Amino acid sequence: MLSPLLSLLRRRYRSPCWLVGAGVWSTKLYRGHDDIAQVWSLGGRHSPLLMGPAWWRVLWALRHSGMSPIYVCETAASRRLNRIKGLLTLAGVEPERCVFLSDEDMADDSEHRVDCMLRFGKRTPSALQAANYPWEEVEPAPRLKVLAGARVECDAWIKALGWTGRPLVLVQPGNRRSMRQNRWRRDRADAKAWPLSRWSALLRRVHESLPAARIVLCGSWQELTLLRQIRRATGIEQVTAVNSSLCRLLALCEHAHSTISVDTGPAHVAAAMGSPLVVLFGNGLTRHWLPRSFCGAPVIGLGGSPSVQHVDEIPVQAVFEAWRSLSTPSNGLAVLQPARVQN
Repeated sequence: MLSPLLSLLRRRYRSPCWLVGAGVWSTKLYRGHDDIAQVWSLGGRHSPLLMGPAWWRVLWALRHSGMSPIYVCETAASRRLNRIKGLLTLAGVEPERCVFLSDEDMADDSEHRVDCMLRFGKRTPSALQAANYPWEEVEPAPRLKVLAGARVECDAWIKALGWTGRPLVLVQPGNRRSMRQNRWRRDRADAKAWPLSRWSALLRRVHESLPAARIVLCGSWQELTLLRQIRRATGIEQVTAVNSSLCRLLALCEHAHSTISVDTGPAHVAAAMGSPLVVLFGNGLTRHWLPRSFCGAPVIGLGGSPSVQHVDEIPVQAVFEAWRSLSTPSNGLAVLQPARVQN
């Protein structure tokens, strides 16, 4: 969801951005992106300051960055902010060159995250004259790019599996919490964990509605247990569980007939690649986090606070009807509040 901000900053300062992020996903997600010149990944979210070669490369780059503006997309509520400030201090970066995302910037729950980030990008470091760097409106929706090599690899993979020409329905049932020791099976605290019985019932209905489709359960290797259990419970040959890399996921979303996902990162990837999308929200704010499609592909959000606090309040019928409506010609976003059901 940073990509609209990156687009705005590239246009303002007439140069592609350097992006420094936590985790290897940032390198894979933004490789070849038109608005980025260089990406550094600093290991895990909680890796210690200056542990690993990437930290030292970033330190060197910051020391030789002249008077380039620096936008820090972490708030005081983040434990990572102190490490970022320590890195900037070690690099000798003048505070006047920096703009920090404040807690006040994030305080308006009625504002979409993308709009918040674009408003943040229109601020100017005190070391620079705002009049010299006018901003222009950019598309307020994320947009990602599939590298040619990844597209070729994905096409060959699809052909090898005999799926060429068949509709692909992507399903993302897991989220970051579900990757932790299969907690999705027993932890009510995971508001994004839809019961296995609901997933299997939904996929049977999707198969009955679109029998030519291959239903692809997507996730990381940590989620394979979850994906395989859903596949077995469904009992349909056309359902496949795959450990998909981020590069392949981008290419698959480009192919996809549609995507069904809980509220998690791959849902935003699907929307950014133009895949019609249904998203199941637990206690998240849909008006803040609903994925956006740059090309106007339909995106439907189900649930979300305050009406829904856990995705198990969303019935199978509501998700199926939302998915089926993706084929109805219409552009834009929708948020639906399905009737609650009891387990």
